[in-house]
Amino acid sequence: MKKRRWSKDDTQFSLLALPTTLWFMLFCYFPMFGALIAFKDYRISGGFLKSIISSKWVGFQNFKFLFTNRDIWMIIRNTLAYNSVIIVCGLVLPVTLAIIISELWNKKMAKMYQTILFFPYFLSWVVVSALVWSFLCYDMGIVNTLLESAGQKAKLWYMETKFWPPFLIFMSQWKGLGYSMVVYLASITSLDKTIYEAAVIDGATKWQQITRITLPMMKTVIVLMFIMSVGRIFYSDFGLFFQIPRDSNSLYTTVYTIDVFVYKQLKISTAGMASAAALLQAAAACVTILLTNWIVRKVDEESAMI
Repeated sequence: MKKRRWSKDDTQFSLLALPTTLWFMLFCYFPMFGALIAFKDYRISGGFLKSIISSKWVGFQNFKFLFTNRDIWMIIRNTLAYNSVIIVCGLVLPVTLAIIISELWNKKMAKMYQTILFFPYFLSWVVVSALVWSFLCYDMGIVNTLLESAGQKAKLWYMETKFWPPFLIFMSQWKGLGYSMVVYLASITSLDKTIYEAAVIDGATKWQQITRITLPMMKTVIVLMFIMSVGRIFYSDFGLFFQIPRDSNSLYTTVYTIDVFVYKQLKISTAGMASAAALLQAAAACVTILLTNWIVRKVDEESAMI
C-alpha cells in the first residue's frame, strides 16, 4: 500500500511550529540581508533598502580597517580570555549546585535556594550597574565608606584595572548561574530513581552515586551546553562589559570586548565598519560551533548536536 505523504498529525505539528518559524524568518533570516552593509560605505539616503542599494560598494575595505586597528588584537584577546573562564565556570558551578540542590531532602528549602539563585537572571544590567555604583562610588560608595571608617584610604575602583577581571567574571556567574542550574536540575530530576535504589542496595556511597550514575547520565546535556557555550566564545555580554564598568576610559584595556568595540564603531565611525566586525564575529562563531561539534562527534557520536 502507498504510504500517505501528509497526515493529520503533520498538519497539527506544522501549525504548532508556525509561530516559531515566522519568528525565525522575521528576526533571523530576513535581517541577513543587512550583511551587505559590511561591504558598502553605508550612507542613509531615504529608507533602509534604498540606503543599502544606493550606498557605494567598497568590497573588503571595512574589513581591512578592522584588522589595521591598533587595538583589535587586544579586544580579541579580552573576548577570548573572559569567555574561556566564563565557559569553564558556567559549566562546573551550575552542575555542582544542581547536584547539591537535588540531594536536599527538604524540598521547600530546595525551592527557596532555586528562587534565590534564579532571581538575578531577571535583573537588567542597567539596574545591576546602579547597584554596583552604589557600592564602588568614590565619594559615597558603601565600600569606600567602610574603608574610611576602618582608617584606610578610599580607592578609585573605576580606575583599578587589576580588580575588574575577577569581578566581571564573578558578576557573570552571579547573574547567569541560576538559569544554567535549572537546566541541569531538570535533567537530574528526569533520571530513573530505581537506578539509585539499586546502587544503594549494592552499597554505593553518595559520592559513588554522583560520579557513577548522575554525571554519566547527564553527559549529553552537559556536552550540549558546552558546545553552545563554545559557539559564543567570540561574543560577550554587552551589558556586563559596558554597563558595569560604566564605560570608564581608565579600564579600556581590561573591559573592551568585540561587542563593545562594535558599539563604539557605530558611534565614532560608519555603520559599514561596525557591520564588518559583527559579520566576522558571526562567521567565527559559526566555524567554532561546527568545529567543536565535529570534535565531540569524533570522541562521542551520541553527544554531538548534529
